[in-house]
Amino acid sequence: LCAAMELDTRTAALCARAQDDPSRPYPTFALALALFEDPAWEVLSPEGPLRRWRLLEINQPGAQPLTTSPLRADERIVNYLKGLNYLDDRLATLLLPLAPPLAENAAEEAAAAELPSSQQAVVDTILERLRHTPAGRRLPVVQLVGPDRASKQDVAGHVAAVLGLRLYRLPAELMPAPAGELETLARLVQREAALWPLALYLDAHEVERSTPSEGHEPPLARFLSRGSGLFFLDVRDVRPELGDSGEGALALDVSKPTPAEQRAAWAAALGDAAPASPALLAGQFSLSLAVIRRVASQALGALATPAAGAGDLERRLWDASLAVARPRLDALAQRLEPKATWEDIVLPAPQKALLEQIAAQVAQRSKVYSEWGFADTRNRGLGINALFSGESGTGKTMAAEVLANELRLNLFRIDLSAVVSKYIGETEKNLRRLFDAAEDGGAILFFDEADALFGKRSEVKDSHDRYANIEVNYLLQRIESYGGLAILATNMRSALDPAFLRRLRFIVEFNAQNPQERREIWRRVLPPATPTAGLDFDRLSRLNLKGGDINNVAMNGAFLAARAGTPVTMPLLLAAARTEFEKLKLPINEEDFAWQEPVAVAT
Repeated sequence: LCAAMELDTRTAALCARAQDDPSRPYPTFALALALFEDPAWEVLSPEGPLRRWRLLEINQPGAQPLTTSPLRADERIVNYLKGLNYLDDRLATLLLPLAPPLAENAAEEAAAAELPSSQQAVVDTILERLRHTPAGRRLPVVQLVGPDRASKQDVAGHVAAVLGLRLYRLPAELMPAPAGELETLARLVQREAALWPLALYLDAHEVERSTPSEGHEPPLARFLSRGSGLFFLDVRDVRPELGDSGEGALALDVSKPTPAEQRAAWAAALGDAAPASPALLAGQFSLSLAVIRRVASQALGALATPAAGAGDLERRLWDASLAVARPRLDALAQRLEPKATWEDIVLPAPQKALLEQIAAQVAQRSKVYSEWGFADTRNRGLGINALFSGESGTGKTMAAEVLANELRLNLFRIDLSAVVSKYIGETEKNLRRLFDAAEDGGAILFFDEADALFGKRSEVKDSHDRYANIEVNYLLQRIESYGGLAILATNMRSALDPAFLRRLRFIVEFNAQNPQERREIWRRVLPPATPTAGLDFDRLSRLNLKGGDINNVAMNGAFLAARAGTPVTMPLLLAAARTEFEKLKLPINEEDFAWQEPVAVAT
């Protein structure tokens, strides 16, 4: 009757005539009860299908009785009856379609349809559980656990495709808090699941765990308890309080493809174009199959001519992988542009050998861990980490830059003010986001002044001590499992927790430089383009300054020379050095800063 109002313009006049009232050219419950045989009074119930599933819209102004209030068929339902199927407008702003990327040809589509065996096993487990759910019972909520959202969406997409369902994503933070609005959302989603049909991917990755308060369920838990159909729940950790629908929740860990699967994907995408790249790229970057195929396709297509060498392709592949894997750490860390190289740093042979070992282990970790089986026999101790200990200005930050330059990796200095929080549990959350974001590209994390974050655990005297110790315990576990290189820098090694020292693979001591090392630093600190005249590096090396202080003196001396319009000379550098001594409160011997121009002797 209500759909007839939309399909036939004569229906309005017929309604007015049937109700013997020209002011009622619309359907009502009373009219329907009078027109149809065997009418059921239950149709007026809020739990009846017409009202529960919002098939009808009721306009009930003031105290007008329900039976005589105007009725209108829901627009979505009318269009469905006409053969037009689309997502309800009330949901279109909340639900986002999750579809696989479009392929350029059928071969790529066939390849894109395949998942690595480790993820296909998760898909098979979900399908098996769903197929064995008794008829008439609610399907279990499928919790997809882990930090990698892309892989979880791939798994959910393949399950939905096998079942012939459309997959839509709903960010959990967009759910309304008021119970009435949440109930309407749940019913509309369930109605869409019947009309399309569709499956819903609930993105709760960033939603914090919450508990019921004053008898009210959290919105996400309430939504899951009210809805039915196939729900995928994207969570960082297992959430046992969510998804208990009588059949329980199905919680499965979903990870990126294994290193071996990534090597195979790189090899398949590149063919014979770059035979050395698959192992190198899979060893350093952790990427999904879709990203691997996209990077490989773009790099191959970017080669200008067939004569371009494999080395150029490998450089393009590495740079593109580095770009897509660059973590979003702007709020928690500062990216440093590594400029220092092995030629710039001056260190004793033992310390330089340790840095070379660190670089070699990061570069070869895939071979040792994956190909040689170390990762198959142990879960802990696979992270590569190092402690750089020494006074300020002895070269700790420069050493981190040298490693980043050698390994061609992103280097991030951790902003402790953004990581450490006075609120309980916030520091661990920030650190988790930090490590998770950096994991994919194996970025080098540089914790400057690490003693502020990795300090000793204390005796528990109150709740603050207990939670401070929890932070340290979390760090102990997380830094040990981090897949990239983590560098802790401190000038107070004694302040670090002893448990950290046991878990650190390398400890590099940076000591104040001796005169020979200072001479070499002076020789390298001024860029080749800087004009100089008559510099005595032996004399400069007798000034008891550390490497960082020497850099300050060189730069200040260059500015003095630029102002005077002369090359950088000994008097200018000694004047800048005197200023540095005064700044550092070092004792000043006037003879050290006096300069006598050498007198040429006639022969």
